Amino acid sequence: MEKIKNLVTSHPYLSAWVVLALGMVLILVYEARNVGLEGSQWFWLITITILVAGACIWIISWGDDEDDAELIEEEAQA
Repeated sequence: MEKIKNLVTSHPYLSAWVVLALGMVLILVYEARNVGLEGSQWFWLITITILVAGACIWIISWGDDEDDAELIEEEAQA
């Protein structure tokens, strides 16, 4: 359990990507279960869903860079 905590704290964006992708894929599979998709369609839908989750986390991380820059400026002024 300690290894999992260390992994999550040392790689928060990767952890968030995994959790978000898992949730999105579960919702996708649940909602599209009776649509009649073929295997390759499922593969590509799930693959693109995982990539979209990664893009979401990447965009969210942009705000953290600005916060870090402001914090560094405040520390330099102090």
